[in-house]
Amino acid sequence: MKEQAPTFKALAHGPYHRGTMEALGESETFLEFQERLSRAAVVDRPVLLVGERGTGKELAASRLHFLSKRWQGPLVALNCSALNPSLIESELFGYEKGAFTGAEQRRRGRFEAAEGGTLFLDEIGTIPIEVQEKILRVVEYGAIERVGSSESIDVDVRIIAATNADLVRLVGDGRFKQDLLDRLSFDVLFLPPLRERKGDILLLANHFARRMAFELGWEEIPEFSDEAMGALENYAWPGNVRELKNLVERAVYRSKSSLIKEIEFDPFRSPYGESGTLSLEEPESGSQLPSVETFVDKPLDEAVKDLKIRLLKRALEKAKYNQRRAAQILGLTYHQFRGLYRKFGKEIE
Repeated sequence: MKEQAPTFKALAHGPYHRGTMEALGESETFLEFQERLSRAAVVDRPVLLVGERGTGKELAASRLHFLSKRWQGPLVALNCSALNPSLIESELFGYEKGAFTGAEQRRRGRFEAAEGGTLFLDEIGTIPIEVQEKILRVVEYGAIERVGSSESIDVDVRIIAATNADLVRLVGDGRFKQDLLDRLSFDVLFLPPLRERKGDILLLANHFARRMAFELGWEEIPEFSDEAMGALENYAWPGNVRELKNLVERAVYRSKSSLIKEIEFDPFRSPYGESGTLSLEEPESGSQLPSVETFVDKPLDEAVKDLKIRLLKRALEKAKYNQRRAAQILGLTYHQFRGLYRKFGKEIE
């Protein structure tokens, strides 16, 4: 009897792993997205996932793979923003022994590891332009070359890419190849932000609350007070499902009973007064952000670079040089912040 690919129900309600998000929802927006994703999954072409942080791009990529004809093959993922740009090429394509200092033996890259399956490239907008050219060759010809080798190796891999950046704007800025964008965007799926899934907020909150109660060994099922439910439904959720999960789990573990009454939306808000809050809005003496006039006589690239450096410095000052908090102030992931810090580090210090 021929095996069947896992269904959406199995993916959505399968074994729980702490730290993961699940594809749960019943709102019309959510179901429409899942239907479109299911249609794209069976066509063996690249798919581009576009969505805000915390909307579940990795989970969507996983579902695309397991609903595809490649579901028995490997699903290999690479978060491109988590690597130094100089390492991405060798990570993707592998390298030969002696290709560079430290290359003591041949190593296969992610493309070879994903043979017969799917390669998920998260935050693809951060990939250097020269590496984009090599990825384009893979998409067009199905072949790679390891770093330090001229031998062509055939690979059979489906690429799923994800980003929260405006790739069309990056193309206009010369930071992303138009040809590669064209080849990766056979279909572009926009993940709905949680604020557009109003009917799903309480469903997800109750789900995460029950899972957290189970982890804590509670016998009673947690419930939210009317005030707490209203607060959850009226919040804008800039961090989407990931933020909801963290917030609900924190509320459950802090609650003294199974009735959840208090919801804390800002875990970094100091209980000791306003001086502990994290904000760029209230400048301190000697570190005010400049006005627009400061930049008008500069070339655009130079002005943008100057503003980025000033904002990084300002955020670090407000966060007392805690880089994770500084990233939060700027609305960046920690890895995105670290990338900027490495780029401008000498000018920040």
